[in-house]
Amino acid sequence: MTNVKLSEFAGVSAPPCLRRVRVLEQAGVIRGYHADTDPQKLGWEITFFAIVGLDSQKEAVLSAFEQTVAAWPEVRECHMIRGGGDFMLRLVARDTAHENQLTQRLTGLPTVGKVQTLQTIRTSRNLSGVPFPDVPARSA
Repeated sequence: MTNVKLSEFAGVSAPPCLRRVRVLEQAGVIRGYHADTDPQKLGWEITFFAIVGLDSQKEAVLSAFEQTVAAWPEVRECHMIRGGGDFMLRLVARDTAHENQLTQRLTGLPTVGKVQTLQTIRTSRNLSGVPFPDVPARSA
């Protein structure tokens, strides 16, 4: 969305709107901008989740696991979780063979005790960010 469209939506002129956006960026509320790409059109046919249980929950083991999977481009999200595992990952794969290879890489890590994978069939909702309160447009 352009700054002009955003300012119209917010009901303020463009210069103060841009200043407010810059303040939000500096405060870390706006963490970045991205393109919403279609994974399948880019050759990533499979999205799957992996619930990973580690052999230890010592901070050094947890951090080492996070650092390891952070280096894998196929790992798109990594969440430390409570109940049923230690981490939940969202991964993309080019095909089933690639998915199997990634699963084997996970299970082969020295501190990984258990991996459960869940392949998506379809995604009906995939929103980024968090709900934002409606901002009524101001009348001129």
